[in-house]
Amino acid sequence: ARDVVRPKGSMEAPPDLSAFKIALIVLGAAAIVIPLFHRMRVSTVLGFMLVGVVVGPFGLGQATRLVPALTAVTINDPAAIAPMARLGVVLLLFMIGLELSLERLLVMRGLVFGLGALQLSFCAAALAGAATLAGADGTTAVVLGLAGAMSSTAVTLQVLSQAKRLATPVGRSSFAILLFQDLTVVPVLFTLALLHHGASAAVLVGAVGKAVVALVAVFGVARLALRPLFRSVARTNSPELFTAACLLVVFATALATAAAGLSMALGALISGLLLAGTEFRHQVEVTIEPFKGLLVGVFLISVGMGLDLGKLFAEPAAVLGLAAGLVGLKFAVIAVLMRLWGFAWPAGVQSGLLLGPAGEFGFVIVAVAVGEGLLGAPVAGIALTSAALSMALIPLFANLGRRLAPRGGAAVDPALLPPPDTNSASRVVIAGFGRVGQTVAAMLERHNITYLAIDRDADLVARERAAGRAVFYGDLARVELLRALDVGAARALVVTMDNQNAVDAVVAAARGQRTPLLIVARARDAGHAAHLYRMGASDAIPETVEASLQLAEAVLVDIGVPMGPVIASIHEKRAEFQDAIKAMAPGAEVRPRGRRMRRG
Repeated sequence: ARDVVRPKGSMEAPPDLSAFKIALIVLGAAAIVIPLFHRMRVSTVLGFMLVGVVVGPFGLGQATRLVPALTAVTINDPAAIAPMARLGVVLLLFMIGLELSLERLLVMRGLVFGLGALQLSFCAAALAGAATLAGADGTTAVVLGLAGAMSSTAVTLQVLSQAKRLATPVGRSSFAILLFQDLTVVPVLFTLALLHHGASAAVLVGAVGKAVVALVAVFGVARLALRPLFRSVARTNSPELFTAACLLVVFATALATAAAGLSMALGALISGLLLAGTEFRHQVEVTIEPFKGLLVGVFLISVGMGLDLGKLFAEPAAVLGLAAGLVGLKFAVIAVLMRLWGFAWPAGVQSGLLLGPAGEFGFVIVAVAVGEGLLGAPVAGIALTSAALSMALIPLFANLGRRLAPRGGAAVDPALLPPPDTNSASRVVIAGFGRVGQTVAAMLERHNITYLAIDRDADLVARERAAGRAVFYGDLARVELLRALDVGAARALVVTMDNQNAVDAVVAAARGQRTPLLIVARARDAGHAAHLYRMGASDAIPETVEASLQLAEAVLVDIGVPMGPVIASIHEKRAEFQDAIKAMAPGAEVRPRGRRMRRG
């Protein structure tokens, strides 16, 4: 390779700092602005949207001509952050897939293709009828009806996920409707093409067939390749490679479905559903979560940037009237449909308010319709501003729904609950599943106590899962994984690894959660046990002490001492050792001699 020789006197082109400016604004919102909203108990979803309003072209962007310095903190081109915003929706749907699992999605198929189809059809018809009564021509009415019938997958699911309500009737029905809307984006866009170009129905059928083939192909390849891919990456014990594998899977499946004309989010959802049934689901979840949080924030900022305050103030009656009519009509249709489907009225009210506002695919439909000449620019401007305004109010509508119908999310559908391995307060969590961990698990099984085990050896995890044991791949030294597993609600945490540093890291991370969790840890010797007590372990079992006690027990029994006195003396000696070790760790709890503390 040759060095590039620049002519004398030439200057290097200045670097494009726009990407860095966008990153600075997003990180500033995440690190400074959003914590303030959190402290004020305002939804972070609304916080990100308000940041978008302020830094967007219709906020401070309008003052950059008068105050050029404001260009450093404004984004005048919403298209600049569109790719990152789309990635936020992709990662959100991937995480929803991880929480949902393929089996639970199959349980919902009736809701998806039944209630979802009815919602889209009736809402589109009602909105188109209202537009016709308002004086719109037939084509404009159809476009506005189809665009308005869409709801916001990203904002709605983010609100439900933050409130841990995805498994409630409201979460179940909302997700089913949103998923059907995602599946119908391609037919809707081809319907617009039919309206403009008069294309034959055969073209539409062919496009839908292509999309179905693509979905089947993505599903098949992902099902065959995901587990071997993650197993090979996990063998390296490299967090960087594991992160790269996670992102590869998300973006590869998203791009595959996008190439077939479907939404990228749908491909990400499929990969999440398939990974939910593997031993890697928990580690993948904590790996992707930080990326998802930031990029979903970018999407919400982009929604706020689309809110044209000038048009809102110039034509308040038209914008507010269209937004109110959109939410009101969809609310009524969805609430009635859900009641007819068998849901209680409170659930219908909450879902109607959540899904009443417009959605991101509505923006796509309007933009395509304008490009095809099916919708005039003035009408599109008012429609987009009204849609953005309604989306910004989703967190407020969610709170309103819970106040108006507080029982809407009380009951939980057992079919949609997380599997027992992630939502059982009676379980014991075992950190490390080598010989010691397996022995602990065997004794728990003998006493019918449920457990979940975590280990970093991918091959061992695969073997144990094949034997039917609840073992997952992961690193419990990561606080995020402890939170994902809800270890604080577990019956106990047993730390069994033979690496002293690893044991220390897990105990420190678990006790750092500030929960009254029972932690029983394996220690190398008495000094290590005292150290673990100082770190907050409830019990620390030194290997050397237990080995010596077992040897003493064997000798006494073999030389003819009765078993009863031997067991009593061994227990007494163990208590003495424990008291001596705890004396080395001031503040540790001293238990009564001769017995162990019983729990449960």
